[in-house]
Amino acid sequence: MSTSTKHRLARWPPWLSRWLGYRATPPPKQPEYIVWLWSFIGAFCGISLIQAIFGQAQYFISRGVPPIVASYGASAVLIYGSIEAPLAQPRPLLGGHFIGALVGVCITKLFHLLPTEERFQQLEWLAGSLACATSIVAMQVTGTTHPPAGATALLAAVNSDIRNIGWYYLPVVLLTSTLALVVALLLNNIQRRYPVFWFHPALSIPAPVSPELGGPEKDNQSKSPVESKGSIETPKQGLISQV
Repeated sequence: MSTSTKHRLARWPPWLSRWLGYRATPPPKQPEYIVWLWSFIGAFCGISLIQAIFGQAQYFISRGVPPIVASYGASAVLIYGSIEAPLAQPRPLLGGHFIGALVGVCITKLFHLLPTEERFQQLEWLAGSLACATSIVAMQVTGTTHPPAGATALLAAVNSDIRNIGWYYLPVVLLTSTLALVVALLLNNIQRRYPVFWFHPALSIPAPVSPELGGPEKDNQSKSPVESKGSIETPKQGLISQV
């Protein structure tokens, strides 16, 4: 798909499509202090909202749900501070955390088949390692790589509060991701733009190798996946046009 293709959000009213990341023309680059300001406001509001809901609502308190899953602190860095990064977009945010939670709970449940709790505690390190490693591969396969989601899988095995809620961890993670995304859509689109894509698989963009480490590489080796695929020209242009 080329950047000139009419985006489906172009048919929506501007007052609505704006909050979903669509712009008819590229927005101007903001000064760094504007980026810093909205990064702070976004992270503060997003983390506060999550803790207010899970930490104050009796529905969640009675079920032993922790006020926040710690891995969302790392997600805040991406979705409020590095909003143009491919791994910060909605697909990896929602999909990555859910896959991490699913893999983590499944592996933890398997380890709980051990004959005693003492034996499980002895092998807790193995459950956590397998959960994290397996979730990374699962996210790579599904195009939902989101670095903080590795911690989401790890916590399902090594954190007793999260282990105790079992399968209920999955809807908790889905709701937390949705709340974080809603805040990102509202605040990141006031003076910036988020997301740069919705459903396209997340691609890691390799940084150029430093000369001190033997770089730069040859041209045909240093091209990022974004540059080498014909349908995606640049992280800020080609990816914006895809849903």
